[in-house]
Amino acid sequence: MHFDPIFIIASALTLAVLLASAATHKVRAPARFAKQLADYQLLPQALVRPVARVIPAVELVIAFALLVPVSRYWAALAAAGLIALYATAIGINLWRGRRDIDCGCAGPDQAQPLRPILLLRNSVLVTVALLASVSPLARDLGFFDGFVTVAASAVALLLYAAADGLLANSPLLLKLIGR
Repeated sequence: MHFDPIFIIASALTLAVLLASAATHKVRAPARFAKQLADYQLLPQALVRPVARVIPAVELVIAFALLVPVSRYWAALAAAGLIALYATAIGINLWRGRRDIDCGCAGPDQAQPLRPILLLRNSVLVTVALLASVSPLARDLGFFDGFVTVAASAVALLLYAAADGLLANSPLLLKLIGR
């Protein structure tokens, strides 16, 4: 199956920005990220700090590789696997009944508790990553195609930011309305 390159490139660009942003959050607050990682209780304590250092590097490598057509296929599959791994960690802790820990999704400035909706969000991101891995239809891209690609990616990122903000603030919003 082949898709128009605009969809493939916009998906890859969107994922690259999300992964690079996630990596910078982790690099800006390494102690906080290590604590978030430890709170999941999925790694032996001795591995928490080394893994906390490696994850942002992996996210950055995948982000940059998504922008290069020759490496996009493998980078998109790696992104899908990484996001699925994050979803698995969230799912395991939800199954354990541990909803009170910070998912680490909202960056260093805002805590976001684990909730099942995060699994849906990650499923959508895995789908976007898999779309980025598809071979595009061979056609020449013009200036307008580039504009549409960047605009589509910007809209996707804005929708993601809005949804993520609502997810992060929904417990506070529910408190405000008395639920």
